[in-house]
Parts: sequence; structure tokens; C-alpha cells
Amino acid sequence: MSDQIEFLRALFDEAVRVADPMVCVARNLPAERPEKILVIGAGKASARMGEALEAAWGPCDGLIITRYGYERPLEGITLRSASHPVPDEAGVAATRELRSMVEAASDDTTIVALISGGGSALLVDPAGALSLAEKQAINEALLGSGAPINQMNVVRKHLSRIKGGQLAAAAYPARLVALMISDVPGDDPAFIASGPTIGDVSTADDALKIVKRWGINLPPTAQAVLNDTTGVVPPDDRRLTTTENRIIAAPSQSLEAAAAVARSKGYAVKHLGDAIEGEARDVGRDHASIARTLSKFVQEPTVILSGGECTVTRRGDGIGGPNAEYALSLCANLAGARGIYGLACDTDGVDGAAEVAGAVFGPETYQMLHNAGIDPAEALERNDAHTAFATIGAQVITGPTLTNVNDFRAILVEPHSDTAD
Repeated sequence: MSDQIEFLRALFDEAVRVADPMVCVARNLPAERPEKILVIGAGKASARMGEALEAAWGPCDGLIITRYGYERPLEGITLRSASHPVPDEAGVAATRELRSMVEAASDDTTIVALISGGGSALLVDPAGALSLAEKQAINEALLGSGAPINQMNVVRKHLSRIKGGQLAAAAYPARLVALMISDVPGDDPAFIASGPTIGDVSTADDALKIVKRWGINLPPTAQAVLNDTTGVVPPDDRRLTTTENRIIAAPSQSLEAAAAVARSKGYAVKHLGDAIEGEARDVGRDHASIARTLSKFVQEPTVILSGGECTVTRRGDGIGGPNAEYALSLCANLAGARGIYGLACDTDGVDGAAEVAGAVFGPETYQMLHNAGIDPAEALERNDAHTAFATIGAQVITGPTLTNVNDFRAILVEPHSDTAD
């Protein structure tokens, strides 16, 4: 591994470190442990959040749902594991168990909800007569459609009994404090895990327009749910008056931590923002253009940082993910440009459905792919970016990071580099 790639990996590691629940949970807890407490949670980081809470407060009653493989040792809190990104029966059973506990809480109970990205698939309780199989099919169609995550979540909310403020409504009149690790562009809490503790302004008609826009076929049961007038809880609902929501870690904080490390080592930083969305290959192409242009003018090594959540429209049958597709698009468009290196990873350690965080590349990567018989442009068309990078040993594999603040992208541009045409 080159020094440049090691440097970019160090930036990614710092971005993940500052979002570790062990760093951010304790300082955001109520000043004193409530006398009567119930801890609930859902998401890829939720078990680690529970571990951090019990490290501060000792054993607690409650239930947390996390992704298979993301379990942590909890003292009093019950831990359930379920499937992500496509929900399963274990998720349904755990969600109903969690909701029953919340509904039974008395008004002198403080409920602490530990919410992170991934909670939308893990908190699953289909509305109406919608079956889990139908919900799974809709979810898979949304994931492969290229729809932005906020639009996916609008549909998910209106097909659920627990999302869109419905969990908070079920907790009333108990006090509920939700601590959230954000994985959504713009850090809108209504979109973190589909906002189970946040009142929602979207309508069933909005959901219908989204499924039409992205060509999602709905079964009659889902149509019936969306034709109903019930569903998400509006922001002014009195049942939300005892709920407090706090974001305790966010992509912007992780990107700034990485930027601070880069500056401390003498690198200039160009920050493109923490809320970039769009088709991964298109964003990669645009960032390749920025890097090429910058390489002609920079007088010192410069790091281009960005975050957000790109999407992938399923075209082929390969193994891909938004970060790998972004990196492969960069590589293809740079075509071996000298002095430009990159890393693109999901901070939760899982890029798409692959147990791989993302990928790295340097000036030699383009030729290495061709030497291995891989045309980067063709691999992109087949959504096979992970296979391409795996073939040349350019994947980033972290295992579960136990947090989730979305995508992390870093491009290193060295000064006065000659770029290939």
C-alpha cells in the first residue's frame, strides 16, 4: 500500500473514530440517570450505543435491535438481531416486542431511544394487510431503483406501523429522549431510520408519487394502505409533546475531524460538503473533473473531502455498492492520471449489500484493472465494482465499525501532477 493510500485510510479511520458511540453517547445522556428507565434502540450502531449507555449508567431494562454481526455485550438490555438492508421475520418479531414494551411504559418512565442508520430495515412492522414478503419486495425494488434515500423513506414510513413518529406516539405519555447518529444528507432527523420518533409532514399521496416516479410496482395490499387516511404522525400531534430528539454524531463532524488531521500534516483541504447525493457513477465522474482541474493549479498536496449518500440504479447482475461504483467511476474517468489517489467507504463497513466498506485507487489502478482483464467502464455497466476492486486487492474491508455516519470520500491531489489524456 502506498503512503498516499495509507494517509487516506488514516483519514477514514479518524472519521469513524469520532462517530464511535463510546465517544459520543455518554456526553449526551441526561445529567442524572432517571429512577425509572427503559432503553430501546434500532440500527447498525444501536448495540454499541447501548454498550456505551450501560458503561455510563450500569445495567438497564430494555430492548435493542441491530444488524446480524453487529452485536455487542449488553448487561441488562435485551439484544435482538435481524436482517439489513432487506427486513426479515426476526425483525418483525423484535419490533413488535419493542413496541409492546414502549406501550406498557408508565408516565413516570424515561424511555431512551438509541437510533442510527439501518434502523429503517430493522424496525419493521408492515401496516394493514401488507405481508413481510410484500414489504421485502418493495424494499428491494426501492434499493435498486436509484431513488434518493429520503424518498425511499417516505414510502417506508407510510407502509409501516412504527415509522414516521408512530413509535413516539406509542410511548406517550412517558418521556422519550431519542439519541441519534445521523446517516442522512442534511441530518434531518425525520429521515434517520425513517423517523420513528419524529412527526412527519409527508402524505400517502407523496408516497404514491414516489413509487410512480421510480417505477415501483405495488401489490393491492400496499395500495390499500396508501389509500387509507391513517399512518404517520403529524409534527403537531400532542403525543409528541413528551419526546425530545438529539443528534449526537453526524457526517459533518466526521468530515471535519478528517480535515483537521489532514491540515495538521500540512495538507490543504477542499470540502465539497456532507450532503452530496446522486447516482454514484455520475458523482464520481464530476469529482474526477474537479480533481483533474485542481491538479493543474495546486501548490501543495490537497485533499478533496465529501460525504452524503449516493445511490445505484441496478443495471446488471454484478456485485456493487455506491462507494465502490463512485471509486470505479473516478478511476475510469481519471484513466491513470498521475498524482491523484482516492478512497470511498461507507462508515458502517458495508457498501450496498457487500460486507466491504469500499475501495481505494491510485494512478496505477486503471492499468492494473486492464492487466487483470477488467474494463472499468464495462464493470460499471454491470454494477460489478466490488468484483473489479477485489480482483486487484483494492477493497477496504473493516468488518462492522459499530457506527454509521454515511459515506466518506477523500481524493488526494498532489501538486504539479501531469495527467493522462
